[in-house]
Amino acid sequence: MNQMSSERVNKTIFTEEMKKDYTILVPDMLPIHFKLIMKIFENYGYRMELLTNDSRNVIDEGLKNTHNDTCYPALLVIGQFMDALKSGKYDVNKTALLMSQTGGGCRASNYIHLIRKAISSQFPQVPVISLNFSGLEKEQAFKITPAIAIKLIHAVLYGDLLMLLYNQCLPYEVNKGETDALLEKWQKRLGKMFAANKYFDTKRHYKAILNDFAKIERTKEQKPRVGIVGEIYVKYSPLANNRLNEFLVSEGCEPNVPGLLDFVLYCASDSVNDGKLYDRRDKKVLAYTVGYEVLYHYQKQQIKVIKEHGVFFPPHDFEELRAYADKFIHQGVKMGEGWLITAEMAALAETGTDNIICTQPFGCLPNHIVAKGMMRVIKEAYPDANIVAIDYDPGATKVNQENRIKLMLANARRKK
Repeated sequence: MNQMSSERVNKTIFTEEMKKDYTILVPDMLPIHFKLIMKIFENYGYRMELLTNDSRNVIDEGLKNTHNDTCYPALLVIGQFMDALKSGKYDVNKTALLMSQTGGGCRASNYIHLIRKAISSQFPQVPVISLNFSGLEKEQAFKITPAIAIKLIHAVLYGDLLMLLYNQCLPYEVNKGETDALLEKWQKRLGKMFAANKYFDTKRHYKAILNDFAKIERTKEQKPRVGIVGEIYVKYSPLANNRLNEFLVSEGCEPNVPGLLDFVLYCASDSVNDGKLYDRRDKKVLAYTVGYEVLYHYQKQQIKVIKEHGVFFPPHDFEELRAYADKFIHQGVKMGEGWLITAEMAALAETGTDNIICTQPFGCLPNHIVAKGMMRVIKEAYPDANIVAIDYDPGATKVNQENRIKLMLANARRKK
């Protein structure tokens, strides 16, 4: 194990000049959403590439270049970056790395510093860019303008809808490959809409997307529906969860994955809750309050369109999620994914998705408290809930993870 130095690491700043000819590497987390998000930045002159390298070498590079107590998501992100930089595919003198920062108490806020430390000895010239809405890393030339922010919000909305419909169609498609082809078609079409600033008429675009997916020929059976909750990176990333969605479909199940907008609303509501809990009435609290109301309005609009269409089931209303959370946990519990994981488990169980996989990455202490620690009370409230926690770490084998999931599915089929 390569112990990292505690010395201060000098950081390379991403400048305006670098924007012209640098390739920005993006870690693989939400493939559907990120393709839309990257297209938005490309329209503003940035050149981006979504990393898809997923060999064992990614984990090995992560182990070599992080401390052995670092959480598994950080290890994977760093490993994927190091593997890419060493691959010879990129000019390391014209390459930058992009990492999101929430600014919260989760160690994810420190990933960017861990990345800089990991690359400092071999690739000190590579800048690491922070994607954040918290005012961090102000000196970098990579800025989120109001125009970009509005487009990013809509990318999340459209991405959530595409992910929802994809998961409800793929397990049932009669003509193999039809769902993937339609997803790609809409990703390209939405990318063009963002470039032409023709994405605002969300209702019309939602209906067009719904109509297109409804045309996919599907079998009439109802397969076991399996909810996926947990730490945000492992919950969504095919690299981190060993392609969990694909595995569930291959096992004859329908994945049910809560959307990214729930996490965005959760982050906004936490700041609003802080204002109430600590009696703060500053501009930041006011901004988050307004932002929350706007985002929640967008979500309600999308849910209404899906319900009126009548073919697919909609995502949970976020205010309903908050109500579910209040039955079991205080909304002041906000480290990591906090009360949101508990709320998602309860909401899934309440609405008929009894089979739930909770993704548990190594080193994520909040996740063990609000997920694994809350399973007993969820099961007491919902006796039919069939919840399993799956651990993800460098030493966990895919076979063991899949065997645990198969056991859960066997229990589900036995109950039927």
